[in-house]
This record gives sequence, structure tokens and C-alpha cells, in this order.
Amino acid sequence: MTRLDRVEQTPGRLAGPPLTPRTAVIWSVLRAELERRPDALTVLDVGGGTGGFAVPLAQAGHRVTVVDASPDALAALTRRAAEAGVAERVRAVQGDGDALAGLVEPGSADLVLCHAVLEVVDDPAAVVAALAAALRPGGAASVLVAGRAAAVLGRAMNGHLDVAAALAADPAGTAGSRDTLRRRYDADGAAALLGAAGLVVEEIHGVRVLADLLPAAVADGQPAALVELERALAARAPWRDLAAQLHLFARRP
Repeated sequence: MTRLDRVEQTPGRLAGPPLTPRTAVIWSVLRAELERRPDALTVLDVGGGTGGFAVPLAQAGHRVTVVDASPDALAALTRRAAEAGVAERVRAVQGDGDALAGLVEPGSADLVLCHAVLEVVDDPAAVVAALAAALRPGGAASVLVAGRAAAVLGRAMNGHLDVAAALAADPAGTAGSRDTLRRRYDADGAAALLGAAGLVVEEIHGVRVLADLLPAAVADGQPAALVELERALAARAPWRDLAAQLHLFARRP
């Protein structure tokens, strides 16, 4: 039985939304942290958008500040929090990741979420430094980044060999000016980025190891089986490193 299996079988304060291949591994890791620290936490969700993580965390009794550049996303977050009855525990702050250092109080958060942000900001090292500074000693960071290997494999399987070659050759893992992301990561590179900010990486998991590679009929027809397989492969080489996204869980000493 893996750690993720044990977490899913343990009742906790956080029920969370239904598990999907995009969220199952992340929620499992977050649940373990919340169960380890049973008091209400102060959470910072950078790039949290419409509140897919923030609202369930608030429903579990935690106070969440969401920083996002999109006013439309924050308006949707506010409505969603109100409909869930947790408006008083969710705060929306407009701003992008590169401005994070000036938006949050140093040493004010017990848990920081930074999902799908480091691929698009101007200076990922500065953003990670701001994340680390926002944490109290002993606080944890949940960081989700785009995986480089998956992007190369996906382009090649779709017949775009020139794009796959460009992604593989580029030091940042991008295919040029038309690429929607400014960079992609492998596990070692992402861990080094967090380590340079003084964070200690405790776990690395793959997210969407197989989900993006399967025909829709298979993924939609066997959703529970796919979630279980994703969870089983998430921390195991070589499958972890082929995932569409890499989830790193790190702590400020």
C-alpha cells in the first residue's frame, strides 16, 4: 500500500471535490499535510483562478487568499465561495506571479499553492523566492509545473516531429514564439529551482501520467480505473517523468 493509498483511506476534514486524473495525486498530498496539521491553516493560492482548490480548502475550515491576474477569474471565485457559504474565508487579490513579493506578507502562510504559474512568469526564480518568503518556518509549498518530456512525446505522437525536436533541444523546453508556455521542467530542474530558494523538496509526483495519451473512449469509459492507475504510477520511475505535469511538495525549514 502506497502513501497515497493510505491517505485516501483515512477520514479527514477535507472531503474535496471528486477525484480526477488531474487532481487525485495533488489532493492526496494536500490531505496528508492537512491531517498532519489539524488546526485551521492560512493558505496562499497563487494563480488559483476560480477556486478549484481554494473553495474546498475554505470549506474544510482554512483561510485562503487567492492571487490571480484575471479579474474575471477572481469574480468567479468570489461567486463560487459565496455559493459554498465560505465567502468570509476566501480573499481575492488581483496581481500576477511576478508581483507576488509585494502582494503578500512575509512569513504569513502555512501552505502555499503555486499551480501552473512558473511556466508563464517572467522570472520563476523570483516567484519561488517570494513563495518561500511567504511561508512560516515549517510551512509547505505545493508546486505544479508542466513536464518537458510529456510535451516532446505528445507532439511526436501527433506527427509534429519538428515541434518535438524544438522542444527537446531548447534549454527552457519551449518551441519558440508561438508556444503557449515560456518554459517546461523536468523533475531535477524543478527541484533545483525550489532548492535554490531554500525549500526542501519532500515529494515529487507525476500528474496525468497516462490521461493525455489515452483515447477519449478509454479515459471517459473507465474514469475510476484511470484515477487508480494514475495514483499507482505517480511516484514511480520512469512513468513519473513522462507525466504532463510534475507536482513537487516542499517545505521551508
